Amino acid sequence: MGLWDVLRREFSFITGNYRILVVSWMIMDLAMEMPAPNFQYYVEALGGTGVALGLIGLANFLAMAAVAFPGGYLADKYGRRWLITTMTFGIALSYLFFAFAPTWHFILLGSIVSSLCLIYQPALFAMVQDSLPPERRGMGSSIIQLIHGTFNTPGPIIAGFLLLQFGLVMSMRIVYLTVTALFLIAAVWRLRLKETITNGEPTRFRYFISSYPKAIKESFNVWKVVPRSMLWLFAVQTLVRFGLSITNVINALYARDVLGIPEEQWWLVFIPLLLTMIVASIPIGKMVDKVGRKIPLVLGLFVLGAATLIFVNGTLLTLMIAMAMFGFAHMLIMSSATALSADLVHPVNRGKVVGFRNFVGYIAMGLGMLLGNYLYVSPVPQSPFYVTLGLVIPAFIIVLFLIHEPEKRVGA
Repeated sequence: MGLWDVLRREFSFITGNYRILVVSWMIMDLAMEMPAPNFQYYVEALGGTGVALGLIGLANFLAMAAVAFPGGYLADKYGRRWLITTMTFGIALSYLFFAFAPTWHFILLGSIVSSLCLIYQPALFAMVQDSLPPERRGMGSSIIQLIHGTFNTPGPIIAGFLLLQFGLVMSMRIVYLTVTALFLIAAVWRLRLKETITNGEPTRFRYFISSYPKAIKESFNVWKVVPRSMLWLFAVQTLVRFGLSITNVINALYARDVLGIPEEQWWLVFIPLLLTMIVASIPIGKMVDKVGRKIPLVLGLFVLGAATLIFVNGTLLTLMIAMAMFGFAHMLIMSSATALSADLVHPVNRGKVVGFRNFVGYIAMGLGMLLGNYLYVSPVPQSPFYVTLGLVIPAFIIVLFLIHEPEKRVGA
């Protein structure tokens, strides 16, 4: 059998909606990572000192939490496609607030608008799960991470080049205009998606308001019918999200002001992060499908803790190593948790489970960002990292003793 036949057999599941989403992520990811290296510096340059970053993070995730319940409910009841296509256009236009912001308050406003449009996330995750065969869920999740890593990789390099050429503020305005343009292209491409909920009711935007109480009720009730392991998996995902948000909100400022890494060099640490996600994605996907979901999840938490410990007292070189480890941990945790969630939850409930998980997770991340920013400006700027490290321990124990893989995986 030739190489082409092997590749075609291995990736034959990339068809239909999954292929359309893959292409759209390729387009969006070309620019998505460009703002990340210098975002904290950009907010600071627009007057956002003190806990401004924490407030932006809190508002961002509270807005995402506000739409998490109706997002999951509407995805299961009225369909995935209309939410995904409409809100992708909304996100694209929201980046204009970032591009033309005269003060950091417009960054705050843009974050809220963008986050409200992420009401489509449960529909997106549900459509991915609907489109993948059970035996390819680990690989399918890893391919998504591979795409993110591959197409995000040029972003920090471009951002660094623009920073040197145009200065901080102008380079970030160019970056956000680029993000807007590419998101609009992806939104047009996503119009090709086909609906996967065949018995859904006709779509009406007024359902957003009228369905909110019922969405909350059904999103809580879904935990009565899903396996107990799914509840513990949700707890682990929440702990990880909360812990990472505490440090991610201030890591660039910490590197510059505490570790002495020049602002013009910070973007370099994103390259090993993204390259690791490229190199490790396929092997991790195959690992998750071959050895099961639990072992990669345990390994991911261990690597996450080690990376956090290395970051606290890092140099430029050790920061690059730590960021590569963060990428590896992210791949392990995301691929295994996504596959395990699909194994445990029936399709009719996936949107509601994702919606509930996102609601709690977003609130936790928003509070984590506010807490991380507050701890950073305290007399002990290392404390956010120590808190994050402490949260890894209970997550590790839960995975070891309370999460169990099902004997039979739920179908698509």
